[in-house]
Amino acid sequence: MTREEKQQEIIQLKEKFQKFDNFYITNYQGLNVEQINELRMTCHEKGIEYVVAKNTLIKKALEDREGVPEDVINSLEGPTSIFFSDIANAPAKVIKDFRGDAELPSLKVACLMTDAFVGDDQVKILSKLKTKSELIGEIVGLLQSPMSNVMGALSSGKHTIGGIVKTLQEKENN
Repeated sequence: MTREEKQQEIIQLKEKFQKFDNFYITNYQGLNVEQINELRMTCHEKGIEYVVAKNTLIKKALEDREGVPEDVINSLEGPTSIFFSDIANAPAKVIKDFRGDAELPSLKVACLMTDAFVGDDQVKILSKLKTKSELIGEIVGLLQSPMSNVMGALSSGKHTIGGIVKTLQEKENN
């Protein structure tokens, strides 16, 4: 790889690290070409960018990014691939589903915003994270629940109140 090619790859990686708040650094060693192509297609379908890069180039690309945990830099040893995503749990779900009972790709570290999750045992936990829209939906549901209970009570009560008023009017007339 020439110096210009390396510089171009560093620029592309910097752009991806700037664009995405979430990235997963994994070890892909042991996957064959067919499996890697299948993984790339799965990532593409889920809106995840999958990149294989040299550790030294990744380190140079991360130099200007603020808030990179030290664990991320320390994980850059051996064969490295990166999953970039806007949705924090999407790469974990892809990794979990893709490998099934196998162990590859294995998670070295995941960086969500500025938090690092180190080790392959974090995949299961990360895959269960709720997305922003799921959390907003839950909050809206929780906020609507008491309101709908009050509205239901008022709706059912209008018949009762109407009956009481009618009964009182009838007593006055008698």
